Amino acid sequence: MNEVAMSGKDTAPSGWRVAVLGGGAWGTALALAMLRAGHFVRLYARDPETVAAIDRGENPRYLPGITLQPGIVATSNIQATLDGADCVLAVTPAQSLRATLAAAKDHMPAGIPLVLCAKGIESETGALLSAIVEEILPLNPVAVLSGPSFATDVARGLPTAVVVAARDEALAADLAARFSAENLRCYSNDDLIGVEIGGALKNVFAIAAGAVTGAGLGASAQAAMVTRGFVELRRIGAAFGARPETLMGLSGLGDLLLTCSSTQSRNFAYGLALGQGKPLAGLPLAEGVPTAAIAARIATERNIDAPIIAAVAAILDGTITVRQAVTALMTRPLKTETND
Repeated sequence: MNEVAMSGKDTAPSGWRVAVLGGGAWGTALALAMLRAGHFVRLYARDPETVAAIDRGENPRYLPGITLQPGIVATSNIQATLDGADCVLAVTPAQSLRATLAAAKDHMPAGIPLVLCAKGIESETGALLSAIVEEILPLNPVAVLSGPSFATDVARGLPTAVVVAARDEALAADLAARFSAENLRCYSNDDLIGVEIGGALKNVFAIAAGAVTGAGLGASAQAAMVTRGFVELRRIGAAFGARPETLMGLSGLGDLLLTCSSTQSRNFAYGLALGQGKPLAGLPLAEGVPTAAIAARIATERNIDAPIIAAVAAILDGTITVRQAVTALMTRPLKTETND
């Protein structure tokens, strides 16, 4: 990588210097989105082959068949990526976020926003990702970008709507305005926790939806599972202080509907293979797998009724089969639909 291109003189004619941490499909797609929004973009990837591929205008490992427009400066040097940044997008998987932030800590410009773009709950601690940022980088305001979006759609520039949330309403609105571009519409929200909860839990329900489909249990069973899953999402969201209207929005219901209905979703595809009894080794990372167990534990500790989450966790640890889980869910005591 040409170090001259990495200097502080590489600002775009208009816009910010945006640092993207993560060279996977979503990180690369968001780097393209930031480029289209008029920002100068530097992308950090640990894998030198990924850096070299992005320099060639492609990322065949994560976005096969998609040509990347010129302008993304890729590097495996995290200090160079963060140098002079006005904003950072953290796009590493949820379970590796802590390690990534620890590596970035000494190079992170104070005061600039860090936007979480991964979805999940830390499996070892039960911490939401925003809490990890606040622990490691207390001088950097935290925001979240979430919503119904596939990396390939965003990379291709297809119409997509997402939400950007921060506790500071003005910061959320500013980020949403700066990130929006043709075919990427960003709404703002000050319910940071609500947006996080929706993004994290929808992955668990996507595994459930895929498993029901893979087991051949029918569209009616899948629709019931998704609908009742949303009830559980609202229950857990309420326990964390999330606003109901947030969970009805893009990062809750919108993301749930998308990821529970398409094999483009890694979590749905994982569940599909699970339901079909196919080997799971080698499948793309599904964040819902580590999230399921910790979400089930949180629900138990807080006395929240979350039978679908508990069932997914039990299926994943091999305690029960998909059909046994469905039978257990179908034979639960009857109650009114709106009884929370």
